[in-house]
Parts: sequence; structure tokens; C-alpha cells
Amino acid sequence: MSEVFSATSADPAAEGAEDLVRARAGDDAAFNRLVRPLRRELHAHCYRMLGSTHDADDALQDALLRAWRGLARFEGRGSLRSWLYTVATRTCLDIIESRGRRALPMDLGPASDRAVLGDAPLTDVAWLGPYPGTGPGERYEQREAVELAFVAALQHLPGNQRAALLLFEVLGFSAAEIATTMNTSTTSVNSALARARKIVAEKVPSLGQQQTLRQIGDARVREIVAGYSTALERGDADALVALLTEDVTWSMPPLPHWYHGLEAVTDFAVRVPLTSCGSWRHRPATANGQPAVACYLRNDDAGAHVAWSINVLTLRGERIAEITSFVGPEHFTPFGLPPSLP
Repeated sequence: MSEVFSATSADPAAEGAEDLVRARAGDDAAFNRLVRPLRRELHAHCYRMLGSTHDADDALQDALLRAWRGLARFEGRGSLRSWLYTVATRTCLDIIESRGRRALPMDLGPASDRAVLGDAPLTDVAWLGPYPGTGPGERYEQREAVELAFVAALQHLPGNQRAALLLFEVLGFSAAEIATTMNTSTTSVNSALARARKIVAEKVPSLGQQQTLRQIGDARVREIVAGYSTALERGDADALVALLTEDVTWSMPPLPHWYHGLEAVTDFAVRVPLTSCGSWRHRPATANGQPAVACYLRNDDAGAHVAWSINVLTLRGERIAEITSFVGPEHFTPFGLPPSLP
């Protein structure tokens, strides 16, 4: 428990125990002190379960309200952290049951061979969204567990398999603890884990982004991000193509069409972002533990470049293998990015 509480006294564990007594007596300030150090990791867990930062916000708020109201049921036989994960997981399972899973464009249909001009957003699809932060300051396993390919693969799992896999593989819960969390048997948990591992293994590359980024090095990653941004700002197709793998993909949720292969991606890039959209400006960012670029598009009426998309880059070696452009200004606020650039 000592890792849960801020080290502001000689005996933080005792201070935490006192806060727990106060919280059970109705002291909301004490409860907030207990949960504050855990908010970030609980929020990341909700994102992994739900595939949306906004859904994670709602789920965490609901889970903490449930925990506050049900604190008397916490008997102290396990850690408060484990109990809060149980509450958060059950909250997310309720949301999954009512809302279903989130998707990327490649989940809806085959890639397009040529640029689709005037592509319109699909508003009746629950789209996967990016996750802010998780940069060098976060632990390695925290960044790895929110990589885009992993979170996208999780969305193909039923809620119970998703929860079992995350609790076991990411958070280190035992099968028995997971069975208690999910009100099921250990046998059911082990079965869910086996099925979940098989599906995720089919969809997630064997070499994760964190391993790739460490092999490349921070300086080279910054050069790749800067080169990508500069190529878009200058409309330089050759410079952009030089950064891409032969089997590169580019998708832009909530736009349904996506592109696979250097020829199709180049056709799209030349006909749309490099020539048809207007003036771009960019800021480097980190999303899902991966390099990202915040893209701002010139709006003459606003007299500024306005928030357009968060582009998450997936690297293979020193080239870009996937560009996932999450289109919409609503993605910028969680990243602490301004809505426009003067």
C-alpha cells in the first residue's frame, strides 16, 4: 500500500489508513487523497477497455462515484488499488454491453486503390480514438499497453475476454482474483484468456513499438517526425514517400476509406493533403506511447490554422508503416493542445 500514497509523512501507510477511516465516515477530501495517485493508471485501464479517451473519462468518473458510495464494502483484505480496479472493470463492462466495440476503417471494408475525394465521415460508427501522453516519463509497460495495435486488437474481443486479458497480462492479477472481479469461475477465466491471447496474437506485431523506438533512438525518431511534418507543410511528395514502407497504410477515422501500399497511399497523399487541403502547420506529440503529429489546417475565416487531426505514426525500422489520422478537434483537448495556431 505504501506505493499508493504520497510520501508526505514519515509513515505514509499509516496516513493512508487514517484517510481510509475518514473516507468511510464520509470525508470526500480523504477519499480524493486516496484515489489521486491512482487516477492516471485507472484512466489508462478504462481506455484500454473502451478504446476512447472520452469514454474513459466517463467510466472513471462513474467508477469512482461507485467506489465512494460502496466504500463500506471494501474490507481491506486486499489492496485499495485492486479493489478500485475491480470497480473500474465492472463499470467498463457495463459500458461495453450497452455501446459495443470501437472500430478503425480497416475493420469496415477493404482498402481503396485510389484517393476518394470528398470522403464523408461516418457518424453511426463508434470509432477508436487516440490516447494522450504516455511518453518517456511513463513506465515502459504503461506505454506498451496502450500502443495502438494492441488497443485496436482488444476491441475485437468480447468484454469478458478483454477484461481477463488486461487484468492478467497487463496488471498482474491472478486467475482467481479475476474470477472474483468478474463474478465467474477460474476455469472460465482461463478459457477466456486462451481465446483472447489467440486473437490478439493474430493482430499485434511480434515487435512492439516500444522495442522499435528504443532500437531507433530518440534523436532519429524526432528526425522522422520532423521530416513527415515538413513534407506535408511543403507539399513534398518525394520527401514523404521516402519515409514510408512499401506496405504502408493510412487511415483517417471517422472517414471510412483507407489506403494500403505505397502506390495507393502516394495517390491519396498527392491528391488530398499535399495539394487540395491548403496550408498545414504541425506540432510534435505523443499518443498511445508512439510518436504523433498534431495537424493544424489553415482556415481563412478564422485567420488561423485550426485543429484538424492527431496523426499517430507506427514505425517499422526507420520508416513509417502506418499513419492513423484521428480527424476532429475534439481529440486535441485531452492532449493539452491549443485549438488553433495563429
